[in-house]
Amino acid sequence: MDPIRVLIAEDNPRFRDGLAALLSSTSFFEVAGEVGTGDEAVARARAVQPDVVLMDIRMPGLDGIEATRRIVQDSPHIAVLALTMLEDDDSVFAAMRAGARGYLLKGALKAEILRAIQDVASGEAIFGPAIARRLMQYFAAARPPGLAEAFPDLTEREGEILVLIAQGRTNPEIAERLGLSLKTVRNYVSNIFSKLQVASRAQAVVRAREAGLN
Repeated sequence: MDPIRVLIAEDNPRFRDGLAALLSSTSFFEVAGEVGTGDEAVARARAVQPDVVLMDIRMPGLDGIEATRRIVQDSPHIAVLALTMLEDDDSVFAAMRAGARGYLLKGALKAEILRAIQDVASGEAIFGPAIARRLMQYFAAARPPGLAEAFPDLTEREGEILVLIAQGRTNPEIAERLGLSLKTVRNYVSNIFSKLQVASRAQAVVRAREAGLN
């Protein structure tokens, strides 16, 4: 398989160099570029078309949220993984609304960062453990009646699965929790995406939050 090409957008030179060294330590990844500002991230992403952009949120000039939005608008196939110190709800959901496929804290283990890059490159939505816990807390009070009002086209089972998606649950975890086959869960998730008119799990979470499921 070809290596996953990664653009690193990080204004801290030492942390940026550390990420580059981490990616270069395995043949599964290739550093497609290193930039220190949001404007440079947008320009370099357009030029080199990486598979994944590791995006810091706070950078000089154009911030990581707006840079993510512009990159995804220009090249929807590029997966943006936010890698930041910020773990507040506003930052998490702003990044997801802008089109990021994942959100990871800078304190994550090296293996966790590498696995997250691989997962977002394959189309998954990834949240580090701390962020996943925040999502679960945020949506803990969501109940089917609220879902029915917000998304009347969803069946009761689809609404139940949407809540679990919003809590950061993976398809295998949903299948185990609900006693369904993995294939059945995948079909439900596909139907939910179609009815919500979204293309990813992250976008589905944003739709759930915007509908007031909290």
